[in-house]
Amino acid sequence: MSAAPSEPLLLTPGPLTTSRTVREAMLRDWGSRDRDFVALNAAVRRRLTALAGAEASHVTVPLQGSGTFVVEAMLGTLVPREGKLLVLVNGAYGERMLKIAACHGRASVALRTPEDVPNDPDALDRALAADPAVTHVAVVHCETTSGILNPLPAIAAVTARHGRRLLIDAMSAFGALPLDAREIRFEAVAASANKCLEGVPGVAFAIVEREALLAAAGNSPSLSLDLHDQYLAMEKNGQWRFTPPTHVLAAFQRALNEHEAEGGVEGRGRRYRENCRILVEGMRALGFATLLPDDLQAPIIVTFRMPADPAFRFEEFYDRLRRRGFVIYPGKLTVAPSFRIGCIGRIGAAEMRRALAAVAETMKEMGVASGRPAD
Repeated sequence: MSAAPSEPLLLTPGPLTTSRTVREAMLRDWGSRDRDFVALNAAVRRRLTALAGAEASHVTVPLQGSGTFVVEAMLGTLVPREGKLLVLVNGAYGERMLKIAACHGRASVALRTPEDVPNDPDALDRALAADPAVTHVAVVHCETTSGILNPLPAIAAVTARHGRRLLIDAMSAFGALPLDAREIRFEAVAASANKCLEGVPGVAFAIVEREALLAAAGNSPSLSLDLHDQYLAMEKNGQWRFTPPTHVLAAFQRALNEHEAEGGVEGRGRRYRENCRILVEGMRALGFATLLPDDLQAPIIVTFRMPADPAFRFEEFYDRLRRRGFVIYPGKLTVAPSFRIGCIGRIGAAEMRRALAAVAETMKEMGVASGRPAD
């Protein structure tokens, strides 16, 4: 499962280390209006809808760009101009949805918890009871600012009980953590190819309730990010409105084949959970402390507090690990100095153990006695 020796392993939340076969799928050129590509695009859309257990009620609309592109498209298309969005915020990606709403001129309100505290379904219940103007609730399934897993089933239940519509940013969770439209009621979920599905960057997608999408004509403040218009075009002739990322879609189809061969969401999630267990146990043995307790930690990316040892300098730590073939991620918290190490991508137990050995060697070189943070 290892990358070639010349290629660093990306222990990040995405882009990720991908399989050679996924990368090789991009060696063929595709005509964007050719029947083979049209068939490939249709197959990818069907498979993504099925992964969410949503064939009876939802459709998948792919979009060029990063995950943020499709989150913005989801909010702009589905929240009407006279609507109001309540965003559950405990990290940078919730804050980003608020910024998108402001750019679109949509009324919005935040319901915040600290970055190391899950979204609060009881507070949501009270907020929706107090504000009938709220039409939509937006939530981040796994907030990669900290790696926290938010209580999506409870949030969905509260939102449905109040008759509001739920929009989910599942960017870092879709494909490895369960999300089934038959169990969790949502109007739309946004995700991308280059996270737990282990494709390459360049395409994202929204799985949207069909009737809500058809009713969203004219909502979007953008031409290129209009999911309603994109859907109608694809239903008409199977084609994208504007030049599609053909090679990326071909790689995505291959990645979906490999996801299915691994056992789908259950199999992919099992490997990531094992990666996470090995990482957390190994880093704790070196003295490092996780930001989150185990019951709040999603098996996607783990936040570690900065060591108190004065010999530890993150930039040097990063560079030395990079020279050993491992790319990690700086922290994004406001509550504590930190750094992050991902558990996802085409990596397994052997790679996680190699990464831990590299961390131990790097600490020795730097003269860092322990990863223990300040009390």
